[in-house]
Amino acid sequence: MNILETINARRAIRRYDASHRMTDDEQRQLLSHALLAPTSFNLQHVRLVAVTDPALRQQIRAVGWDQAQITDSSLLVIVCADVASWEKNAARIWSEAPQAVQDFMVPAIDAYYRDKPQTQRDEAMRSTGLVAQTLMLAAKGMGYDSCPMVGFDFEAVGQLINLPDDHVVSLMISIGKAAEPAHARTGKLPYDEVVIRDRF
Repeated sequence: MNILETINARRAIRRYDASHRMTDDEQRQLLSHALLAPTSFNLQHVRLVAVTDPALRQQIRAVGWDQAQITDSSLLVIVCADVASWEKNAARIWSEAPQAVQDFMVPAIDAYYRDKPQTQRDEAMRSTGLVAQTLMLAAKGMGYDSCPMVGFDFEAVGQLINLPDDHVVSLMISIGKAAEPAHARTGKLPYDEVVIRDRF
């Protein structure tokens, strides 16, 4: 499937074949492809929590509006971000770049993020969005379906996965084999309403 076909074919699927299992190799391939997505300043601050423990899945479902895809999908991924990565990892991430690039990027990152908690969170969310969409497209390209999810108690899920204090949960994504076809697309706003040429 080429990328345009994949984009057109990707749909939010909520009913999965609960008997299907992804292999460890499939999971690694899928998650590795997702991590090729761009992140702010290349900080790679997105963390993917791959939840495979059935008991933990049940606990997450209990704080996730009892949504069946939490337990029935082949893989549940909680997309998180290390909001403090700019301070912890900037020098490490750029250490293999030419010295001139390091000398520019590391101070630039510090200046962009320091003392700006809203920027730190905004950039984390932007980066998780890029990784999440890449994950869903990679899943579709591998023959799997997915569903982005925000219908859950974020604080409770964070506690269940031992989320560090300097991390945030962005969304969850269920991935698996669809148990039924997607419904027809509905409610799409007209192209000319949402694509603006040059200025509003």
